[in-house]
Amino acid sequence: MHQTTPSETALDVSAVPADDPRASAAAQELHDRAPRGSTSVPNSEGLRLLAVHAHPDDESSKGAAMMAAYADAGAEVMVATVTGGEAGSLLNPAAAEIQQCHRDLTGVRRQEMAEAAEALGVQHVWLGFVDSGLPEGDPPPPLPFGSYAALPLELASAPLVRLIRRFQPHVVTCYDESGGYPHPDHIMSHKTTVEAYHAAGDASKYPDCGQPWQPQKLYYDRAFNPGRFRALHEALVAAGINSPFGERLARWESDERPDWLTNHEVTTQVPVGEFLEARDAALKAHRTQVDPEGFFFATPNDFLREVWPYDDFVLAHSRVETSLPENDLFSGLRGNP
Repeated sequence: MHQTTPSETALDVSAVPADDPRASAAAQELHDRAPRGSTSVPNSEGLRLLAVHAHPDDESSKGAAMMAAYADAGAEVMVATVTGGEAGSLLNPAAAEIQQCHRDLTGVRRQEMAEAAEALGVQHVWLGFVDSGLPEGDPPPPLPFGSYAALPLELASAPLVRLIRRFQPHVVTCYDESGGYPHPDHIMSHKTTVEAYHAAGDASKYPDCGQPWQPQKLYYDRAFNPGRFRALHEALVAAGINSPFGERLARWESDERPDWLTNHEVTTQVPVGEFLEARDAALKAHRTQVDPEGFFFATPNDFLREVWPYDDFVLAHSRVETSLPENDLFSGLRGNP
């Protein structure tokens, strides 16, 4: 999230007419997509998961309910926030009444991150890099000297290698190669996570970063899953409720599809229906960044539980055997952590 391009914040607030052919097909689509199998994650004691995010607030908009679900199931869950969000802006005008925002927005965001981690029941660490900002212009200006995305890969990856070797996660999650959306810190976060995931178990690499530990599975977050948006849109239309997804879907399904929207097929859907309120609490903790009346809250949780009670992921790499599709990030690891 952090900073978002205008085209990605635009919302379609008019419902598709009920007699639209897409609406008439919605009932069958929902039947086909109805939740199947387990509706909760299994006991996860003894297992550890590390989620890597670029800025404070990203963890709450991408995979938050999943983390709350696994933490509740007994797993150790840690969020690593790469930067402090120093280049961020006050994105929720209603938070302007918080006087500290005008003199120390970064400090406020640190407090918000602590509140969000508590809402999710997860551990949290800062990796300590400087926010690169979102360069604008054609061509864009160079990244600020010393900022995260401007660093050499090995220098930017070393703290994450050290963290993996200390925390010893079995599963690591991050963004895909597009960064989830093309903020330079998101893209660099992908690169450093992939580097650290593969290097952490190799004693010959990063020898000053602790004893080797090899994570077993790497996942890409798929928060921007077009299938999810389509299912929710069709269900809202069928129910006669205004859909906020129509304009976005129209762009994604046309020649205007953004080049950062990758085509990864979802392999893993984690059931999170019981933890949507925890996700909401984490989002609302980031009051300087998230409008509580905004896009993330456009679909009621009871509706989400009926239509798409999952957080979606792509299995990017595994060192254990697993059967796809999955409904558990620790599939293949249980009983042999």
